[in-house]
Amino acid sequence: MTQPHRTAAPADLILAWYDRHHRDLPWRVSPPMAARGIAPDPYRIWLSEVMLQQTTVQAVKSYFALFTARWPTVTDLANADNEDVMKSWAGLGYYARARNLKKCAEAVAFEHGGIFPDTEEGLKALPGIGDYTAAAIAAIAFNRRSAVLDGNVERVVSRLHAIETPLPAAKPQMRALVAAMTPDDRPGDFAQAMMDLGATICTPRRPACALCPLNADCRVLGREDPELYPRKAARKEKPVRLGAAFIAEDETGAVFLRKRAESGLLGGMTEVPGSPWTARIDGETGVSAAPFPAAWQACGTVVHVFTHFELRLSVYRSMVLRDAGAGAGWWQAKETLDGEALPTVMKKAIKQAIPDAFQKARKA
Repeated sequence: MTQPHRTAAPADLILAWYDRHHRDLPWRVSPPMAARGIAPDPYRIWLSEVMLQQTTVQAVKSYFALFTARWPTVTDLANADNEDVMKSWAGLGYYARARNLKKCAEAVAFEHGGIFPDTEEGLKALPGIGDYTAAAIAAIAFNRRSAVLDGNVERVVSRLHAIETPLPAAKPQMRALVAAMTPDDRPGDFAQAMMDLGATICTPRRPACALCPLNADCRVLGREDPELYPRKAARKEKPVRLGAAFIAEDETGAVFLRKRAESGLLGGMTEVPGSPWTARIDGETGVSAAPFPAAWQACGTVVHVFTHFELRLSVYRSMVLRDAGAGAGWWQAKETLDGEALPTVMKKAIKQAIPDAFQKARKA
C-alpha cells in the first residue's frame, strides 16, 4: 500500500479529523459544543474515566446516565448512601473502583469544597486516581498538556512508531512519544482524538488504515501487519479456583442474601452464601460448605473469569422455611433482586439455580 505524502503535523491532522469525526458521548464536550461556550464538567469527566477503566463505552453509558441522574454533582455523590452507590454500580465490575469513587467524591466535596484539583499532581492525591486517570482528567477537563495513554492510544502509538518492545514494558516509551505529540493548543481534544482514532479507525482487528489521518506517518503500514501491534508479552495461563454457592429460597420464593466483607475482592457487595474462595485459595465445593443444614440439590457449575483467575462455582439450591434460621443475612424478594448490589458472578449462580429469577425481576 502506497502511503500518502504528509502535509501537516500529526497533531494538526488528528485534530482536524476529530473536528469532523468525533464520537458524541454523554460526558464529552464536543468541538461544536465548545464553540458555543460549553465547558467540560470535571465531575462528569472524572466519573466517566473511572467507569471506563477496563470497561467498554457501550457498557458504561447506561451506568453514567443512572449516576448523573441520581447524583448530578460530586457533592451529591459524596452524600449518597454507600449501599446505594454499590447497588447502582452492580454489574459494572471491578468493585474497588466503586469504593474509591465514593471516597474520592467525599474528598473532593469535603476537603476541596466540591472543586476538583486541576493538575495531575493534585488529582493523583485523591483516592482511586492513578497516572492515567489523572492525566485524562487534567487534559480533558482542564486542558492541561498531559500525556494521556489508554489502550486505544497505545495501539495507535505502537503502530505509528513500530514499537517492538512488548507491553507493559513499552508504556514509558509510549508515554514519552504521546507527550512529544501533544500540542499546547487543545490538548484535551487531542487526547480524545487519539482515543477515538484507536476506537474507530486503528482498531485491534481490521483497522481502516486508508481512512486514518496519520497513515502517511505510520511506520507499520505497508511494511507489516498492523494487527501484530502493540507487541504483547506472552500471557500466563490464568489459575482456576473452585468454590460453592448456595441459593436458598423460602416459602415465598425470596432468596437468602448476605453482604461480603468491606475489604478484598468484591468487597462490600451482596452475595449468596458460599465457601470462602479467593484469587489464591480454593473453597470447598461440596454441601459440607453449606451455611446451614437443608436438602441441598446440585444445580451444576458456573464459570466466571476475573482479571487474574478463573472461578468455577458448584451451585446448590434448597427450599428453606424462613423461620428456621439462616444466620446473618436477609431474605430478598425475587422481584427485587435486580435492585441489589449483586456482582455478575453472584447473578450467574442465582440464574443457574433459578433460571427465571431475573426475568421476573425485569417484568415486575
